[in-house]
Amino acid sequence: MKLKGKKAIVTGGSRGIGKSVALAFAAQGADVLVNFHSNDTAAKETVAEIEKLGQKGFAVKADVADHESAKNMVDKCVEELGGIDILVNNAGVSKPSMLLKMKEADWDAIIDIHLKAAFNTVQAAGRYMKEKKYGKIINVISTAGIFGTIGQINYASAKAGIIGFTKSASRELGRYNINVNVICPGITKTDMTNKLQTDEKLRKIYEARIQLGRFAAPEEIAPAFVFLASDDASYITGQVLGVDGGYIG
Repeated sequence: MKLKGKKAIVTGGSRGIGKSVALAFAAQGADVLVNFHSNDTAAKETVAEIEKLGQKGFAVKADVADHESAKNMVDKCVEELGGIDILVNNAGVSKPSMLLKMKEADWDAIIDIHLKAAFNTVQAAGRYMKEKKYGKIINVISTAGIFGTIGQINYASAKAGIIGFTKSASRELGRYNINVNVICPGITKTDMTNKLQTDEKLRKIYEARIQLGRFAAPEEIAPAFVFLASDDASYITGQVLGVDGGYIG
């Protein structure tokens, strides 16, 4: 198993891509802290599935956009699992609005939950990883952070910022044997993309932009996380890996 004995945190790990990543990690031998913000039932269900795979799992409710809450979550992982080897920053929401109509609060909220949260969790986890001289950090963006998107300037800006954050963090942390990378999923069948899945006109427009001609299942995204979290990727850092069916091209 590629992740045997490793200890991982997956933020936003109770549903969608996050859940698939948490289960893929467990299937490869990792114990997993499942972070969630509101859906306690979904988090418990994910933990139960992790335990069925023979690994230790537990759920922690935390607002990763809050510095102290994120730090406490990381501390809890070390306390409960005995350390932290892998951090996946997957938590995210969308508050769409056109630029000229966007409320300041919606701008701030999206920047916080995506970009500030990455700073909060990487700083907290990085301190433990530095001591251990080992760590795998995977931040999650979207194609919006590369191409931009109409009606989501807050989301696209936050995701683009994570690329710069990751490249800088990889330069600072590489000396401690900590790999920091980005995964850019394409359009994936999750709650966040429900509108694209159910609106036939929108679905056809976006499917036409994807070389494989379809949206991804969350389970198709997870193997890339396993790869970057494993020692197979020991010499990869500061990179953006697209798992998008050819959307970026």
